[in-house]
Amino acid sequence: MAKLSPTEPVIHPGCDVAHSSFGAYTEIGAGTRVANSHFGDYSYCDRSCDIANAEIGKFANIASFTRIGATDHPMEKASLHHFLYRSASYWEDAEDDAEWFAHRKSRRSSIGHDTWIGHGAMIKPEVTIGHGAVVASGSVVTKDVAPYTIVGGNTARLIRRRYPEPVAERMMALAWWEWDHASLRAALPDFRALGAEAFLEKYE
Repeated sequence: MAKLSPTEPVIHPGCDVAHSSFGAYTEIGAGTRVANSHFGDYSYCDRSCDIANAEIGKFANIASFTRIGATDHPMEKASLHHFLYRSASYWEDAEDDAEWFAHRKSRRSSIGHDTWIGHGAMIKPEVTIGHGAVVASGSVVTKDVAPYTIVGGNTARLIRRRYPEPVAERMMALAWWEWDHASLRAALPDFRALGAEAFLEKYE
């Protein structure tokens, strides 16, 4: 694993990054595309992800081959094809459809803090993944996911809660993801050794 930086993201070879921003200690895996998105502090994605029009919270864990903000084609039109909106690639006297691209950019996905998006998952536009949630590998998520739940399947459905609801509420109130770097380091032994409820009892 690369040594991470508080000031610059670690972007591995073969990435295509455009109109995006990154918090402290972030990492982008090789061959990933990131467009019109923001990664919060400590978040990372593994290899060959495709992330567009997304707000990624802090401490997000995004596995390889995940797609977030998968764009749509204009199904209500006479054709689905690129020539409708990437028109300048086909004719010298035609312009791209700026309105269509602005519409795509406006449909943002939101990934909460301390989330885990499994290998090959797809998160559709305008979907919110709640804090602490887990999306199983290969899932297709078309609806919002509640905090501290585990979902899976195509289309994704609730598998179970990660924590009981009262514990989840306490964890969100604690909001340890807002702690500074030194505080996280001081609590590292407890992050490693304690279960969620014991951790809450010590730090609430």
